[in-house]
Amino acid sequence: METPQMAKKPGSGTEFVRLDVFYKDGLQRSNRKVPSSALGGIEKDAPALAILGEQDRLIAKKSGIPATPIERIRRSASR
Repeated sequence: METPQMAKKPGSGTEFVRLDVFYKDGLQRSNRKVPSSALGGIEKDAPALAILGEQDRLIAKKSGIPATPIERIRRSASR
């Protein structure tokens, strides 16, 4: 007897890469998510800087606190 397939949740097909972000003021934020479809190819993780920078700009706009420039990123350790 075959078990019926359950419906997938909307948007469940998007996979993310988690990154640790290091800022020029010494602050670090871990496990920031970037869509895996935006990464890879010749640039590898370079497109993540633009995505994370845009996320930071939106947060800064809403909070009224200026965004700090990103110094570097690295992939977060696996859980």
